[in-house]
Amino acid sequence: MQTSTESSTLTGDWGGARSRYAKAGVNLRGDYVSETFANVSGGLQRGSTYAQQVRLGADFDMALLAGWSGTTLHFTINDRRGESVSADYIGNRMPVQEAAGGSYTRLSEASVEQKLLGDKLNLRLGFFAMGNDLGGMAVGCQLVNAAFCAHPLSMSGNSGWYNYPNARWGAAVRYQLQPELYLRSGVYQDNSKLGNKENAFRPFAAGTTGVVLPLELEYAPGSAPNSAALPGHYKLGALYDTAQAKRQGEAGTVGERYGVYLLADQMIVRDGATGRGLALFGQITANPQASAQITRWYAAGLVKTGTFAGRDRDTVALGVVRAQVNPRLRASAAAADPDIGGYAALPAGETVVELSYGWQPLRWLGVRADVQYIIDPGAFSYRSTQNALAIGTQLKITF
Repeated sequence: MQTSTESSTLTGDWGGARSRYAKAGVNLRGDYVSETFANVSGGLQRGSTYAQQVRLGADFDMALLAGWSGTTLHFTINDRRGESVSADYIGNRMPVQEAAGGSYTRLSEASVEQKLLGDKLNLRLGFFAMGNDLGGMAVGCQLVNAAFCAHPLSMSGNSGWYNYPNARWGAAVRYQLQPELYLRSGVYQDNSKLGNKENAFRPFAAGTTGVVLPLELEYAPGSAPNSAALPGHYKLGALYDTAQAKRQGEAGTVGERYGVYLLADQMIVRDGATGRGLALFGQITANPQASAQITRWYAAGLVKTGTFAGRDRDTVALGVVRAQVNPRLRASAAAADPDIGGYAALPAGETVVELSYGWQPLRWLGVRADVQYIIDPGAFSYRSTQNALAIGTQLKITF
C-alpha cells in the first residue's frame, strides 16, 4: 500500500519553493496525458495513432496576494499533439482517444472566481470552458473514450455547448440551496470560430452568433460535512441556445435550440476509509430532430476502485454508450444516394463498449490498459462499416 508521505507530483516540492508559493497564494499546476491506440479489426483500415495533451496553469488566491476575500484568478494553457485513431482508421463519431483533436497550443482559461455568502454562492467570469462547471461526470474519466470523459457529446452536437480545452466568454453561477443540493446556471458565448487554430490566442475574435443558457440542478449525497451517505451525483439539466443554425436534414435554419439531460453516478459499496468501492453511472439526453445531430443518448457503466490486495487506488471500469443518429439526417442521406439501399439500410446509431484497468503505481502516475468495441462506426457518415476493435494505453503524469 502506498504511504501517505508519497509525493502527489512528479517534480515534488522544488526544494520547498512550491510550498512557499502556495502559502503566498500561487498554486502552479501541470499535467501530461498520452493515449496510444490501434484499430486491430474492422472500421476503415488497420492502424495506430498517438495523441497527447500537456496542460500548464496557475491559480492565484487573491485573499493572500491582495486581501480580496474569496477571490481566485485562474489561468490555463493547453497543448495537444498527435492524431486520432477514430478519424484516421475507424471512421466513428465517438472519439476513442479523449485527448485527440485540436492539435495546437491554445488559451483554455483566463477567469476570476468569487465566493460569497459563506461560500454558498460561487461566481465565475471570464474566458473558460463551459463544461468546467456543467454537464460533467468525473467518474467517466476512468474510461478513455471522449463519450465517457466527461460530457455527453450530444450536448455539443446540438448547440454551441463547448467543453475543455475549448474556451469562450461566459459568466457562471453556482448556489448551494441545501448542504447537498446545488443550482447552476450562467450565460455563455456561442462562437464556434474560437475553436479554430488561428484564434488560439485571440479570445476577442469575431463570430458570436448567440448565447447558451443552461440550468442544472445537482443532488450530491455524501458531500456534506460528516455525512454518512455513500457519495453520488444526480444532475438534471436543460440548455437553450439563441443562435440560428442549419436545420437538420431539411432546407432552412432553426433558432432557439434546446435539450435536456439526466446524469447520475452513485457509489453502492464502500470499504471503510480505504476508498475502495463500487460505483454505478448512467446518462440520458434528449434533443429535437430540427436541430440535433444526436437526438438520443444513453450511457451506463460501473467503476470498481480497489482491485487486488494493496491496490486501493487501482480501478476497473466498464461502460457502454449509444448515440442515435437524427432520423432526418438518415432520411436525407438515403434520398441523396440511391446506392445506399434506402433508409432502413443505414445504421440507426453508434455504440461503444469499453473496458479498462487503471494502474496507479504512484500518486502522480497513472497507467491505463483499455479496449473498445465500436458497433456501427459508420453510422454518422451514413454508411455501413464493419464493427471495429481498438486496443491501447493511456498514461497520466501530474507535474
